[in-house]
Amino acid sequence: MSSPGEYYNSLPPITKAYGTLCLFTTIANQLGLVAPVHIALFPQLVLKQFQIWRLISNFFFLGGFSINFGIRLLMIARYGVQLEKGPFERRTADFLWMMIFGSFTLLVLSVIPFFWTPFLGVSLVFMLLYLWSREFPNANISLYGLVTLKAFYLPWAMLALDVIFGSPIMPDLLGIIAGHLYYFLTVLHPLATGKNYLKTPKWVNKIVARWRIGAPVASVRQAGGVGAAGPGAGGGVGGGGAYSSARAPPESSNTAFRGRSYRLTD
Repeated sequence: MSSPGEYYNSLPPITKAYGTLCLFTTIANQLGLVAPVHIALFPQLVLKQFQIWRLISNFFFLGGFSINFGIRLLMIARYGVQLEKGPFERRTADFLWMMIFGSFTLLVLSVIPFFWTPFLGVSLVFMLLYLWSREFPNANISLYGLVTLKAFYLPWAMLALDVIFGSPIMPDLLGIIAGHLYYFLTVLHPLATGKNYLKTPKWVNKIVARWRIGAPVASVRQAGGVGAAGPGAGGGVGGGGAYSSARAPPESSNTAFRGRSYRLTD
């Protein structure tokens, strides 16, 4: 059994960085070093007082220490890691672009008063959960040890639990919308038309190469489809194969987690 340090070092870079920042933000809030009101997303303060940091800082606050915070952090450590190590293996730039695109989509949605929420971190985590459920739809999930369901239905089950427990559901809905938009543009639409309008920009690849984040980007794309299984059956989230800006992972990595069983509260 690996030590906590070994486990932390084994985490993929983007998920590790995001989870660490979320944890440190909550610790800083708990110690009184950072007040949530100073990092929350208030569009009027961004536009009128140029508090630009709010566009980024709001993504790192998942709430104070609580059961809900622990669940969200666990979702990053499990579903985010499995995405980055599975279908996004050796595609660090693609994974980073997915996070950037999801964040931008959430910011645009939050401009609409009906969708506005001061913190979009939960929404970004829920986007990861949604994409994981589309990539590994047949994985068995034990929900708090009470019921077992297919991973495809997990986002909706978590949404239903938030309704039952009286938690805000808007962050969950925003994450589902952003996740499905990304999935549509990188998987469903390319499968239907053969065109991908959401390729990873060159500047993202340059950032990853410049700072040597994760695995190096391969220079040759692998020909092929977006996934043999097709949409709804783990069909290559992130535009695998010919739609990827980096070399697609080995075939086995795209199914590395399918068919396994998971417990949400392990």
